Parts: sequence; C-alpha cells; structure tokens
Amino acid sequence: MLFPQRVKIAALLFGLLPVLSQADVGLGLPSVETSPERLVELGKKLFFDRRLSVNNTLSCAMCHIPEQGFAQNQLATPVGLEGRVLKRNSPSLLNVRYRQSLFHDGREYSLVNQVWSPLLSEREMGNLSIGMVIGRLKELDDYSAEFAETLGDIDAVTIGEALAAYQQSLVAGDSPFDRWYFGGDELAVEEAVKRGFILFQEKGCIACHQLGDKTALFTDHSFRNTGIGYEQSMGLKPGQRTIRLTDTVTIQTDVKFEGDVHNDLGRYEVTGEPEDRWRYRTAGLRNIALTAPYMHDGSISSLAAVLEFY
Repeated sequence: MLFPQRVKIAALLFGLLPVLSQADVGLGLPSVETSPERLVELGKKLFFDRRLSVNNTLSCAMCHIPEQGFAQNQLATPVGLEGRVLKRNSPSLLNVRYRQSLFHDGREYSLVNQVWSPLLSEREMGNLSIGMVIGRLKELDDYSAEFAETLGDIDAVTIGEALAAYQQSLVAGDSPFDRWYFGGDELAVEEAVKRGFILFQEKGCIACHQLGDKTALFTDHSFRNTGIGYEQSMGLKPGQRTIRLTDTVTIQTDVKFEGDVHNDLGRYEVTGEPEDRWRYRTAGLRNIALTAPYMHDGSISSLAAVLEFY
C-alpha cells in the first residue's frame, strides 16, 4: 500500500519551482549563457504562433502549455493536426537546455535541429517541407522585419535558432530543496521533505535521478526499459486513452486499437539495436508536480501511482 505522506513528500521535494531568467538560474542548476532578449522574444512569438502549422490551427504552446509546466496535463498523449493522436506524452520544456538528448527516444541532440521534427510531422504541425515554413514566414511582414533585426534572413537555421533561444530561456531552479540541500538553509523545507530525501536515496530512486555536488538535474541522461513499453507492445496491459474531439467533448478508446502507439519500440526506433527496445530517456524530476501524467506514454496519472508502480 502506498502511504499518502510519502506522495506529499515527493511533491514537496520536486514540486513547483519558479521560472527564472537565463542570467539568474539560482541554486541547483549549472550556469548558462544568455541569449539576446530580442532573439528570445522572437522565439517566443514563433512558439505561440498557430501560423507555423499547415492549416493555422496549432502552435508549439498547445502541446507545451506554460501553465502546465510546458507539458500537457489533460491528455496522456496530445492531439495534433486534425485530431490525430500522438503516440507519446508531451515532455516538459522546463530546463530542456540541460538535456543531453531530446524527445523520449533521444533522436535529436540540438534544440536548433529539434524544432523541425514537430513542424514537419504529419501528426503535429503538418508542414510538407522546410521550404513551406520558410516561405510562409517570409510572406509575413512582421517576421521579415524581426528576423532582419536579429538573425538576418529567414531560413531553416535561423528559425531553429529563434525557437531554441526561447526554449533555452525556460530555466527553473532555486527551489526550497536547492536552498536546503545546496544552500544549507535548514528552514527552507519541512522535516518531512528531509525524511523523504532519505527515502529517495535508500529506495534507489537516486540511481537514475541523480544529483551532483553543486547541481541537480535529477537524471543520468540514460535510457531505460521500465516495462511499460514492453507491456503495451505485447498487449499485456492495453489501457485506455482519452481522445479530445472538441474543447468540451472527449472519448475513451483502448490503446490496443491504435496500431502505431501499440508498437512503440522506444530507443530502438533510433538505433536499431535490439537491447534498446522499449528504452526511453530518464526524465528529470524538477517541476514534476506540474507535469502529470507521467511516463513516456502518459499512462500513469499521478505521483502516487508512479511510486506504487516502482
């Protein structure tokens, strides 16, 4: 049986953290280089602009919602272009600049390059080519002027650089845990949090969700098979998925009827190595209280259920 107090402790340990400016990451995070403010603002504008999708209906911010930790809480996996269901949960973009690999399967390493995956995905933004996106932005007078003032021409690299600059600005550190653990402030957290951290170490959570001497990203950046992907692929645990038809209407459907979701092989789809089947990137734990549901497929709805699973 899972003890509610332990769930509360986990939420306190790795819960709501303030989003800070790039120049002031505070305790617990590695130092970072800043991007020019105008470049960050250009990237932010692109991030929230539905005109980046083929039919002007979707923006990056609709799957990575600021109020939900730059993830999405309503659905296990987001709904993309024209109601198409994506096969993986929306990962939080907070502290994405510190990740050694991107996406749940680690198929990209650069934020500048990564942006083109959702922009060109038929299930997400739906653009047919890089040239289509470039051409659309060049036709918009506001973007032509703003790119000219910050990056020069509008092309595949500068679009990626602008979106990357905004995502790199989403830095969240200096939590009560940081002020206690790294800053030595014994009053920064409750005694329950301190006991929870002892449990976090004793139960082995720290083996994957690691801390350094001066910083803590709560991940070892590796890929692991927790068993969830295997169960889904083998049909051992079909589960239910919520699909949003409109803003107010949802339906429940069995995962077993969704072929591409059902056969998600994780890191194997990138490397082709048999040992990488059903392995996914170890997520960091910062802001975890904001980013339910959990796991690569959003199949676990609460922190209590995550702890029960492990």
